[in-house]
Amino acid sequence: MFSEEEKQQYSRHFILDTIGIDGQTKLKKSKVLVIGAGGLGCPILQYISAAGVGTIGIIDNDTVDQSNLQRQVLFSIDDIGKPKASCAAEKLQKLNPYIKFNIYVESLNSINALDIFPLYDIIIDGSDNFQTRYLTNDAAILTNKPLVFGAIFKFEGQVSVFNYQNGPSYRCLFPTPPALDSIPNCSDIGVLGVLPGIIGCLQANETIKIICGIGDILSGKLLSFNALNLQQNVLNFPKNEHIKIDKLIDYDIFCGVKKTEDIEISCEELKNSIQKENYTLIDVRKSMERENFNIGGIHIPLHKLQQELNSLKETDNIIIYCQVGQRSLVAAKMIQEKFPDKKVKSLSGGLNAWIKLQ
Repeated sequence: MFSEEEKQQYSRHFILDTIGIDGQTKLKKSKVLVIGAGGLGCPILQYISAAGVGTIGIIDNDTVDQSNLQRQVLFSIDDIGKPKASCAAEKLQKLNPYIKFNIYVESLNSINALDIFPLYDIIIDGSDNFQTRYLTNDAAILTNKPLVFGAIFKFEGQVSVFNYQNGPSYRCLFPTPPALDSIPNCSDIGVLGVLPGIIGCLQANETIKIICGIGDILSGKLLSFNALNLQQNVLNFPKNEHIKIDKLIDYDIFCGVKKTEDIEISCEELKNSIQKENYTLIDVRKSMERENFNIGGIHIPLHKLQQELNSLKETDNIIIYCQVGQRSLVAAKMIQEKFPDKKVKSLSGGLNAWIKLQ
């Protein structure tokens, strides 16, 4: 099971009575997805890689910025401008060449989450926004995966484990998102550089405990940490049996980041104005769906859109469509993130609504 080199690499775990060969074997067989390779993601990745987690997925569409280096100590000046996910994997592979990395240089969204989550045993949330936190929570519930949560704010941090053995979830603690812009991010108010390192290490610790089956898991408990006075508190919270998740939604709209009417166009509007305005139609469905029926335009499947965004640099007045209007909303967000000044709309209801209108 373990090569001589691996035995040397993990020797301190092998002699640890609560881990030993059995625990290290569990680590090697485990598959963990880390969402975000930033402030929290860096220490999480460093320590689960060093611990010998066999397969690690990294999903992050961001690149290294010089302002990141104050806390994201996995990176260096030479990495500025590089994709965080691939850059992190390259460095961590040198730390531990006996594990496998899966790299996703893209944003987590309501489509790819349900494709990616089933490939892993545990999900670790290292994100920094409420849209991704609610999305991650709901996708973890739908795919029955434990979720190791962490969050930071200036000098304070939080850690918990959600959906562990059907335990409480993020929504049990925070059923609704805060008002838009009521909690600024670290780019607006700053963050103590060592704080994400502490919180990220606690998340890595919970992950290793879950895999090895040791210790008390922070399920139904929220640990809060204050870096200024080193005070820690643990809040117990129950599962809310009334919360039911049966599908993923548009989390930008749910969190108030973008109103539906801002990014959607109805089938009636499109039909009435398509001859008057110069639209660029983009079909983000799969090839087989497009072959069955389409209303023309460019074909860029959603899973390829992130890599094709630069091809849309000179394109404006974009209408995106899919079958029911959900994938097109995700695509519209991706394009607007890349090109904030472009006019981008998603066809409400998709082709199902379009066909009914005819």
